[in-house]
Amino acid sequence: MSIKVVFKKNTYIDSVSLMTLSNRASEIEGVDQAMIAMGTDMNKEVLKNIGLSTPEIEGANSSDLMIIVKAATEELCESAFIQVEELFIKKAKPKEAGDVKYSTIPSAAKNIPEANLAVISVSGAYAAREARKALENDLHVMLFSDNISLEDEIQLKKLAHEKGLLVMGPDCGTAIISNVALCFANAVRKGNIGIVGASGTGSQEVTVLIHNLGGGITQLVGTGGRDLSEEVGGIMMLDGIRALEADPSTEVIVLISKPPHPTVEKKVLAEIKNCTKPVVVCFMGGKEDAAVEAGGHFAKTTEEAAWKAVELAGIKGNSLRSSELNQELISEVRAKLSPEQKYIRGLFSGGTLCDEAMHAAMEKFDDVYSNIQRDPKFLLIDTNVSAGHTFIDFGDDQFTQGKPHPMIDPSTRLARFAQEAKDPSVGVIVMDFVLGFGAHEDPAGAFLPAIIEAKQLAEEEGRHIEIVGYVLGTELDSQNIEEQKDKLVAAGVMLANSNTQAGLLASEFVVKGA
Repeated sequence: MSIKVVFKKNTYIDSVSLMTLSNRASEIEGVDQAMIAMGTDMNKEVLKNIGLSTPEIEGANSSDLMIIVKAATEELCESAFIQVEELFIKKAKPKEAGDVKYSTIPSAAKNIPEANLAVISVSGAYAAREARKALENDLHVMLFSDNISLEDEIQLKKLAHEKGLLVMGPDCGTAIISNVALCFANAVRKGNIGIVGASGTGSQEVTVLIHNLGGGITQLVGTGGRDLSEEVGGIMMLDGIRALEADPSTEVIVLISKPPHPTVEKKVLAEIKNCTKPVVVCFMGGKEDAAVEAGGHFAKTTEEAAWKAVELAGIKGNSLRSSELNQELISEVRAKLSPEQKYIRGLFSGGTLCDEAMHAAMEKFDDVYSNIQRDPKFLLIDTNVSAGHTFIDFGDDQFTQGKPHPMIDPSTRLARFAQEAKDPSVGVIVMDFVLGFGAHEDPAGAFLPAIIEAKQLAEEEGRHIEIVGYVLGTELDSQNIEEQKDKLVAAGVMLANSNTQAGLLASEFVVKGA
């Protein structure tokens, strides 16, 4: 194997563009691995962990752009770099007549007075500074960047609250503002349901299910995953609820999150009591009593949250609720699995989707492990090695530091899929395939060769492996959801109509104590 490294001195490219460039570089024929990233200490450490580090990389500065390609031969590396340069040329294509580029947020705010929102995707070392500039220029902020200190987050959100503005983030990947999808989001119709979400894919899932049930969205306000911590105190979720309460287009409010800190939950539920509009509360793994006592409509799952929101919004139909699980199907799958195949492997690109499927398994099994388990007894010691029923969130920071998100680049998840499919103790693998803005252009297609190979290998070894998939998207998304589903079904994947159903099916297919 040969590794070639090129530096572009004092060249900054935002993290969203780097994700896309790295993904496209990895797809170049002959390339084994590729990474395009800034020369930060964190990224250097990532390169060491994935076997792409070289001595010259240690000399890179944080302002330098690093381009690293690994291929079988030097000739293939050289050929790949020619194509990587073409990617940069395409990115830097001349702007169209009338386009204007501003070098600072203040200059952009001055010259575009009608603008009221800044989307910030720069290195975490600079993101807080840029967010503060946006707030000082009376702009709402969507802070896509991560690696921002808790102290900076609190200061930014307090400043935003004082100015009547929103700070969505940090590490906020999903929002829909005035029917415009930002970062990772799906194309959904406009309606009368507003969402405040501390989770990206969980919010995406609810918007998609609402759309599929005939409803629509007014606003989706993301808060960032730490907003409901004791330290931050739910500043943005509270302000988001108030904003939707005041929005004349919003008639129903939905809250999506993992369980808040108890002190923050009290604040949120107290705010719900003041609402004149119905509020659906979906706190994953949370309890119903407190939400109902506050006047909310508790939802245990994202699917239930969508049902209740649509019903409260006045959408009528013969039956909005999904049917019960198909017991005949469950019996058929169980009969195909041997007694040794007693474990589930959940391989997810979405954190809340992983969490929801994991909770379905936890209701049935007492050996459910994950990299996002809140119980330290069931937190994976080594994320590369599964234990019991294992559910992995590949969008967690430990997998995305210096690398594209798995919704963009499926390579890390693909490698783990191949590993789990070979394990004779595994009976079911459950996965999400997320469509929409910012996501991979063909997530199903990227997995097809690995799925087909896994099925063939299992058959040759005299065993069956059940793959349960869920495609998160709508008919309005660019990836063509029907084509995505058709590819997976043709490869032998069993499709669920919601992430909730995927988790429940996976948990029913394997037998407890087998």
